[in-house]
Amino acid sequence: MRAAVVRTFGGPEVVEVVDVEVPEPAARQVRIRVAAAALNPVDAGVRAGAFGGAGKQIGFGWDVAGTVDATGVATAWSVGDEVVALHYGVVQPLGTHAEYVVVDTDAVAKAPATVDAVHAATLPLNALTAVQALDLLELAPGQSLLVTGAAGAVGGFAVQLAAHRGVAVTALAREDDEELVRSLGATHFTSGADGAGSVDAVLDAAILGETALEWVRDGGAYVGVIPQAAPASVRGVRTGAVEVSADGARLAKLAGLVDEGVLTLRVAETYALEDVAKAHARLAEGGVRGRLVLVPGGLREESA
Repeated sequence: MRAAVVRTFGGPEVVEVVDVEVPEPAARQVRIRVAAAALNPVDAGVRAGAFGGAGKQIGFGWDVAGTVDATGVATAWSVGDEVVALHYGVVQPLGTHAEYVVVDTDAVAKAPATVDAVHAATLPLNALTAVQALDLLELAPGQSLLVTGAAGAVGGFAVQLAAHRGVAVTALAREDDEELVRSLGATHFTSGADGAGSVDAVLDAAILGETALEWVRDGGAYVGVIPQAAPASVRGVRTGAVEVSADGARLAKLAGLVDEGVLTLRVAETYALEDVAKAHARLAEGGVRGRLVLVPGGLREESA
């Protein structure tokens, strides 16, 4: 099968598509024929060597949408099931940017029924990160939350999920993204420190660190999106960071929220697997609203 890998760290030009053996599922694993797989900033970090692994072949991709192709023993999934999954890990020989991927059975969920595979592939990593971050904040309905980077993938899901829980959301984003973030459920909008006010909690998807911490009331809460990188506590503010984990049961609930219209899946562009270096180059340019999605089978879906 074909898979996107890196063997030398650097820019988009170091990404290769190579031929490798089709992986086989072990017990409590399934093999998924990849219909679509999103490209995320973590993949750019892998490519640049931010997570180590020098001298190794490292695969890309955490998100996958596709069809169960084979199963190991002790799994409830069947060949032909349409699924989504989070393939967790930053330094692995193969990821989801391939024609097939093997994942643990409890990382898998039934795919949303109301969207195509290209859009479904944008759900696992970013939505799980958002919901697990919100769980750490422990906000009750009626409390206030500032989401930085609210127009991005994690931030956008966080706005929608928090609003769905009855939390009053202030979205921090660029001025030309105000209409977008309000459509996602933000009650208030700010493009900078002025107007952010004091809130019960901050979900810092833009990685502003201490700057974002200043907007939290005394005794409030701050959660970032880079593990072990949260700012130190001040004024009694509880600080921490989410480290996303694969959770098929939780992912199934998120897929249900897609089908209910609570969550919006945004695709910016699609790329064939052989054009993966072009996708990395586009990601590096910045300003992407929605996810870049690889389509190994070559079937290009409409963006939305």
